[in-house]
Amino acid sequence: MALWELVRYRADVVRARTRVKNRIHSILLMHGIRIDAEPFTRDFVRELKELKDYRIDGYLDVLESLNMKIRDASARIRSIANDNETCRLLMTIPGIGYYSAVLIESEIGDISRFPDSYHLCSYAGLIPSTHSSGGVTYHGRITKRGSKYLRWIMTECTHTHVRTVPESSVSKFYAKIARKKGKQKGIVAAASKLLKIVYWVMKERREYHG
Repeated sequence: MALWELVRYRADVVRARTRVKNRIHSILLMHGIRIDAEPFTRDFVRELKELKDYRIDGYLDVLESLNMKIRDASARIRSIANDNETCRLLMTIPGIGYYSAVLIESEIGDISRFPDSYHLCSYAGLIPSTHSSGGVTYHGRITKRGSKYLRWIMTECTHTHVRTVPESSVSKFYAKIARKKGKQKGIVAAASKLLKIVYWVMKERREYHG
């Protein structure tokens, strides 16, 4: 299996697992059932099984199978990340772990095909759309063109980054935008800034130093 196929496969299986978990939550909500344990911990699953609901039991079987597939894919990806120089460099950026590093590297490929960081952000769909009227240029929502996987993983990494290193330039930029335009727009804007860091780490083959 090609690298990009492996990481996309894991992403798809994780999304499938999330859908199954949401279905279980829907059943509980429909019947007014409340379980105090942390969702899908051992105690939570034990209480689910005690309900003796055939639908929930069936979904739990599916979850077990999906968890096994995710663990297997994760082990393969971790091995690839440890043996890949680009991935090791990317993992020096706070918020980027072994899985996200492999996904980013597989989606970007040869960094030299992007003349600058702006073109990489455009490829990820992380630049605002623009239109002109009466000689004035307006900036709208992000374009969402290009690689949806790269766009998704960069927003995920940005959430982790701003939570773990609140004093970084990316985190401060996020806080500034979030105060003015809301958290979601702040994350998207910060994800674009973080992707520009990814560009230079890959371009210059150097570790990140914040």
